[in-house]
This record gives sequence, C-alpha cells and structure tokens, in this order.
Amino acid sequence: MTSVQVRQRGTLTLPIDVRERYNIQAGDTYRMLDLDGVLIFTPMAPMVPELAREIERTRIASGLTVEELLVSLREEREQYYAEKYGEANDDTETVGLH
Repeated sequence: MTSVQVRQRGTLTLPIDVRERYNIQAGDTYRMLDLDGVLIFTPMAPMVPELAREIERTRIASGLTVEELLVSLREEREQYYAEKYGEANDDTETVGLH
C-alpha cells in the first residue's frame, strides 16, 4: 500500500515506482471517478494519434493515394457546404478547401 499526500493547491505527488510502473509522465491527463468516496483515476489517452493511424490503415486497405483521399474530402466538404448553406461554394479558399 502506497500513501500520497495532498499538498497546497491540491497537488498530489505519485511515488516514482507507481509512475514508472504505469509510465506516467508530466502533463498526462487523468479522469477522476468518485465512487462514494473511493477515487479512481484513469488515463485519458490522446485520440488524435490513434485516429490518424486508423485513417491511414483504412486508406491503404482501400488502395487510395493521399491525393485521391484529399480530393474526396474536398468533394465531401463542398457537398456539406451546399447542403448547409443551400448554395455551391465557388471560393473554396475561404472555407479552407485548398
């Protein structure tokens, strides 16, 4: 059993063996769940890197080049713009399509 002390401004210092065991680094973010006084901390894993890997896996599996993917994304954005605003967008630079 390991003890931690709450310091001024609510800061907790985790023992080195716990940080090493769970690869906890400075700046990591955790969600705290309060179960009737039992506090549970779970890491909030960054989603962007995993989403980027999934998109790349899907792109490769589909046989698309990056250029084809970008063209498709531009077409989807143009369709979305037309549906949302009821008109075609001729100035794609304004909405970041190029």
